[in-house]
Parts: sequence; C-alpha cells; structure tokens
Amino acid sequence: MKLLFALILAMSFFLFVAYLYCKSPAFSPLHSEALRPRHKLFLFVLFSALSITGTYLGLPVQGAIANTRAIGPILAGLIGGPVLGAAVGLTGGLHRWWLGGFTGFSCGLSTLTEGLMGGLVHLYLVRRGRSDEVFRPWVAFTTTLVAEATQMAIILAVARPFADALALVEVIALPMIAANSAGAALFISIIRDRQELYDQVGAISSARALRIAERTLAVMSRGFDAGAAPEMARIIHQETGVGAVAITDAERVLAFVGYGAEHHHAGTPIASDWTRRAISEITTTYADGVHERYECPLSRDCPLHSVLVVPLLVDGEVVGTIKLYEPAHRRFLSFNRTLGEGLKVLLSSQLLRARYQEQKSLLVMSELKLARAQVNPHFLFNALNTIMAMLPAASRPRDLLNNLSNFFRANLKRNNELSTIEEELEHVSAYLEIEKARFEDRLAVEVEVDRTLLQLRVPTFTLQPLMENAIKHGISDMLTPGTARIRIYRQDGAARVDVEDDAGAFDERKGRGDGLGMRIVDKRIRNLLGEGHGLTTSCVPNQLTRVSFTVPIPVAVP
Repeated sequence: MKLLFALILAMSFFLFVAYLYCKSPAFSPLHSEALRPRHKLFLFVLFSALSITGTYLGLPVQGAIANTRAIGPILAGLIGGPVLGAAVGLTGGLHRWWLGGFTGFSCGLSTLTEGLMGGLVHLYLVRRGRSDEVFRPWVAFTTTLVAEATQMAIILAVARPFADALALVEVIALPMIAANSAGAALFISIIRDRQELYDQVGAISSARALRIAERTLAVMSRGFDAGAAPEMARIIHQETGVGAVAITDAERVLAFVGYGAEHHHAGTPIASDWTRRAISEITTTYADGVHERYECPLSRDCPLHSVLVVPLLVDGEVVGTIKLYEPAHRRFLSFNRTLGEGLKVLLSSQLLRARYQEQKSLLVMSELKLARAQVNPHFLFNALNTIMAMLPAASRPRDLLNNLSNFFRANLKRNNELSTIEEELEHVSAYLEIEKARFEDRLAVEVEVDRTLLQLRVPTFTLQPLMENAIKHGISDMLTPGTARIRIYRQDGAARVDVEDDAGAFDERKGRGDGLGMRIVDKRIRNLLGEGHGLTTSCVPNQLTRVSFTVPIPVAVP
C-alpha cells in the first residue's frame, strides 16, 4: 500500500505537466489525425522527458525500480501513432537499460513494447473512423492496464534469476498497474477537457459570427455606406456585448454605438492611430488596455481603454474597418478578439459578394439596354422597302406597320430582366410577321408550345434574337423555301426551348453565334438561370440547325 501511495504521489508531477501543457500554445493544434512533423517532434521531446522523469521519480524495490515511466510512451503512441510511441519507448527504454540492474534490459524492452502498444491502439481507432476515442480516459486506462500487465510478463520472461523476478513482480505489479493506468486516464482527461473547452468557445464564437453575418447580409447588400453602417453597428454591438462598436470607411467614421457615443460622432474624420495603422498596413491592430492602452484622441474623459480594429477588404483593398471597444472596468476577452477576426473574414466576403452582384447587375442592365438599342439596319431597311412596295394594298401595309410598331414598342417598354414565355412569343410574332412579308412564300413558321408553360419566366429578349439568327444565317441563304420553328416543351423536369431552321448551315469552326446579340443572349441566360442553362447548338448539315436552352420550372408552375 505504501508503494501505491508513493507512485500516486509521483503521478501528481505528470498531472501538473499535463495542466501546464494544456495552457501552452503548443496545445492548440493537438488533434491525433492531423499532427504535423513539428508537433510530433514537440510531443516526442515532451513524452520522452516524462518517461525519463518517471524513472527518476521511481522507488527502489528489490534491486529494481517501481516507477511511472510507462505513461510517456503509452500516451505518445495513443496520441501520435506507432512511430511516435516506439520512438518515445525506445528513448525511455534505453535510458532505463543504461541505469542497469537485473531488470534493466527487460524493463527497457517492455518500455519500447508499451509505446508500440499505444500506437497500435491509435492505428486501430483511426482506421475505423473512431479517432476521437483516442482522447477518451477509458481508452488510456485500458491500454495502460494491458501494457503494464505485459511489462510484468516480459520481466518474468526475460529477467534472471527468475526467482528474484517473480518476487519483484509480486510486489510491484498491482501498485504499478493501478497507478499508471489511473495516471494515464487522468492525463488524457485533462487534455480532453481542455479540448472540449476550446471546441465550445470556438463553436460559440462561430455561431455568433455566423449570426452577425446572417443579420447583416441584407444590410450590406444595400452597400457599405453611411446609410447601412448604423444598423450594422447596432447588430454587432448586440451580438458581441462589447462596450462600443464603430464602423468606418477608409477616411471617416460611418457609425458609433455604445460607451463614448457623446463625443464619437458619425461623419467625423478618422482620428485614432490604431485605425489609421490598420488601414495603411492592412492588418488587425489591438490595444488590450493592460500592456497597451487605447488613448482616445477626442476626449480625456473617454471611458474606452481597449480596442480591436479589424480592416474590411475587397479585392485586397481596405474599404473600411470594424472597431470593438471595452471600457476601463471591463477586460477585453480573447473570445471577442477571436470573434472580431472571424467577422473580418465573413463581412469582407459579404462586401465582395455585394460588389460582385452590383457589378453583375450593372453588366446585365447594360447588355439589356444594348440589346434594345441594337436594331439591324438591314432588317429595318428591308422592312420599310417591303411595306412601301405594298402600299397600294391598303390592309396589308397597315398590318405590317402595326407589327413593326408593336415590335419596337416592346423593345422600348420591357425593362424587367425576366418576362413570361407568352410575352416573348408576342414579341417574336410581331417580328415574324414582318419577315414573312419580306420573304413571302420562302419562309414558313411553326410554333409548338406547351400552354401550361406560357407563364413561365425566361430572360427578356431571348426568343427574337434566336429566331433572327435562324433566318439571317440560315433561311435567307436557301434557294428553296425554308421553315423556322419554335418548340417549347417539358423535358426532364425543366422547360426546353428549341429554335430551329431547316437550312443546316451552322459552321462549328466559325460558329453562328459569334454576333453580339447571340453572345448577349447566352450570357444573360447563364447569369439569370445558372451556368448549366446556356445556349447549346446542334446541326445536321443542309437539314437542321437547332439552338436550345432549358429553364427550371418552379413548383408553382403545374
């Protein structure tokens, strides 16, 4: 019993080391499945030192040493795998063999064996997708118990004389097995508790950052300016609970909420050196209020003594900052510092996304305006000549003029990015009436539409450019009459739109959609419907050319 208490007393040193280790910066990257070489080197030094120290803290018993040496290699193997466990076991074993005694070789061999056993348990758990169990106290307890029992068997098998080895094992077996198993379990328990605390803090920080990002998403979509900044500052202030929050652009304060609001005003130029340095150096600046104190440049009576300034970046350029403050009576928590760094990434990403959406919208609207303004001079000239040639027939010219009027009126009035298939058909119908008059019997038009899809919304000005392309680059070059077709039908859960002609004149080497109109149609379809919905072209030479795209069908469309 005295031996057991002595070993437990020696074990307190290991638990003290475990506590210090968990407080050190080296602990944070400790995950068994992702240890880098430098982390393994650190663990090798740590557990080798523990193994050797365990030998020195042992008690002489019948010409041998009762000790806690086994904890080092077993835990090294459990955490880092067989190679690390064997390396620590070999180091601790060679040291024990060097000390001598009739059990010197057997104890050295058993130390190496115990490191390998811990590594094999690690390997077993990782290969079965249970790597988190490496840090379970019961795994450490069971592994150490079996390893220590194995050590006793090795002493009996190797140490001589056998009678002395048996007498030694009878004395040290139970105390060493119990003390080392309990010590290994407690060591792992301390590490696991610290890991869970890290995970909990990280989860809370991530949840808050994501909640802030979610709440500010709609605000930031309106732009990063003096209009949106006050609401953003209020949201961040509510979620973080810090003393004050300020938001600036690259030159001025856009919003301020919290302590010190009576002299920190929106619209004033940036006065803080911490903020200017964060912007000029594109780095996070931090005054913790203890080692470095925040000195307010605006008022001596300012209650704020610590500050974290994180720059917001868009395409590598600082567009502004978020500043978190704490007053003198409150400590700036490292939790809020981590949260501020997370906000930097999330909100910068939101700003980049908002800018991208704005630029994309501007591009689409510019292309839409260009599509409206692009009137084919040849088409207009030929249409007018056709109408004038038919003026003696009173009703026909009026119909053509009416169709031409409807066509251009639709071009000018349709301002939305999306329109219904029914509206697109009305627009292309006016165009086709004019073209049929120009080509007379040389042009036939067929339209096949699933009427349940008439209210489905598609990108505006889509059908008419495709049909114009079919006539201009296909049927107009035919010596015989040609047919242009529009087919809109359901296929694989989507609406498919086909625009065809029977000229079959598409040249894959040159392409038939190289014109500005076709490129704009393809780009707008991809921007509004997604990359998987752009134009596709197929051709059977001298028989058929088909330009197609698909439109997702919302649940509301039957």
